[in-house]
Amino acid sequence: MSVSPPDIQDLEDQLDAAERDAETLVAGLDEHAGGRRDGSWSLAECLDHLAVGNRVYLQAMEKPAARAREKGRLRRGPATLGYVGRWFIRLLKPPVRMRLKAPRIIEPRTAPPLADAFESFRTSQDELRAFVRAYADLDLAGVRFPNPFVSGIRFSLATGLNVLTAHERRHLWQAWRVRRASEFPKPDLTT
Repeated sequence: MSVSPPDIQDLEDQLDAAERDAETLVAGLDEHAGGRRDGSWSLAECLDHLAVGNRVYLQAMEKPAARAREKGRLRRGPATLGYVGRWFIRLLKPPVRMRLKAPRIIEPRTAPPLADAFESFRTSQDELRAFVRAYADLDLAGVRFPNPFVSGIRFSLATGLNVLTAHERRHLWQAWRVRRASEFPKPDLTT
């Protein structure tokens, strides 16, 4: 069994942590609770958004990664982030200080079933892990891909993968806020 470099292991650990967090998040919830809103997306919509976003990003990264493999652009060092990547990831970190509008292409379905949204999220996690493992030996910091949401912006594969894990933390944090708000509803002060 080969040992992953620390930066690759960190990405895998972040994906594992997000999946465990999502499992804990949905534990014991029924469809009604998963679809409840508190001024923003429901818990199910947060998971659906993550699954769709992960797939759109992976699709944008797949061809450049495959071309890099064909050209033999192998790993030269850790999958580090540049200045712009670090800045963008700081924007995504919870607690959320700035609300960002989701690009239309990754808006969640309206009221998806919780079980379906959760399973879609888990499947997207498996797809992310497979990508990380398949391309761990590439120069992830040097290979660039076009950002699927902002035309003209190119990120390194390393930045893309770290953006995905930060994005997951952001929306899992949001989903936890929705769950906690539904567990402790605001009192009715009109009576």
